[in-house]
Amino acid sequence: MPHKRKPASGNPDDPQGMAVLLARYLEWLAVKNFARRTVEIRRVCVDYFIEWSEQRGIVRPSEVTRPILERYQRYLYYYRKKDGEPLSVRSQISRLMALRAWFAWLAKERRILFNPAGELEMPKLEYRLPKTILTAREAEQVIALPKLTDPLGLRDRAVLETLYSTGMRRMELVRLSVYDLDADRGTVMIRQGKGKKDRMIPIGERALAWINRYLHEVRPGLLVGDRSGDTLFLTERGEPFHPCHLSKMIRDYVKAADVGKKGSCHLFRHTMATLMHDNGADIRFVQAMLGHAKLDTTMVYTQVAIKKLKEIHTATHPARMQRQPRPEHRNGQAQQPTTADEEPADA
Repeated sequence: MPHKRKPASGNPDDPQGMAVLLARYLEWLAVKNFARRTVEIRRVCVDYFIEWSEQRGIVRPSEVTRPILERYQRYLYYYRKKDGEPLSVRSQISRLMALRAWFAWLAKERRILFNPAGELEMPKLEYRLPKTILTAREAEQVIALPKLTDPLGLRDRAVLETLYSTGMRRMELVRLSVYDLDADRGTVMIRQGKGKKDRMIPIGERALAWINRYLHEVRPGLLVGDRSGDTLFLTERGEPFHPCHLSKMIRDYVKAADVGKKGSCHLFRHTMATLMHDNGADIRFVQAMLGHAKLDTTMVYTQVAIKKLKEIHTATHPARMQRQPRPEHRNGQAQQPTTADEEPADA
């Protein structure tokens, strides 16, 4: 279930206070057609700072200086969550970048005399590879789990096939319409993806076949008037999936498959991209499938697609094992493999 939004921090009666100016900033973002998720993330991140500032007697943006922001940055570094874990570097950067954008807007709108966050240095983001990627066999194990005798199981199979075939994001699948599919051309239109960008990508024949079964055998029984609309994948209540509900469903299937790996919707995104690149797909085609604005984001899959590198390593490394083309038994004993630097004893 979605988290209940906590009341905004700050004094709503002070026209120069942080709460009022944050509300005006969020309105400006909406007017400029920023994505709803972007607006919400910035609201949450800036509100964390407002709450921290109020506890220290700082109630207006004009009272904030660069040393105060650097103190807040140290606070984020030392902060510990309820489970005792620190904030990830990515989370720290997200909160600080939201502040930098807010103060830049305040300075541009002449709400403050100078931008105290203009020269704030961000933490260095570590280069991380995807934690988990399924092999082709493991992906098939997960996909085969839904019970096809159950209408919802057939729906789940269609969902899993779609994620695996296209690598689309969770929200992109949630928003998918029945009219976004073009079975004749074997394509699917992703509307208003990340950054409010549309893109058309291919979808495999197998995934289309399962979607077709779902459309004819299951979806008509899930429709509930106007609540369903033209959304492709529906819950048992005839409504579009909530992202958290979809994630839990996929996570449960991955766990039930007992492949020794964890993950949810994004796991299939990583898996699709890695396996395609492993099997010879140019990285720019993978970029188009994933909808990445920058190739740098996609290049991570050149690191996890290990198949070709492993083949080259096996073929060229001097410390490889050499196997005899025809193993022969001598004196009742099997001949042992040798390293590249060794010669057989009877050579």
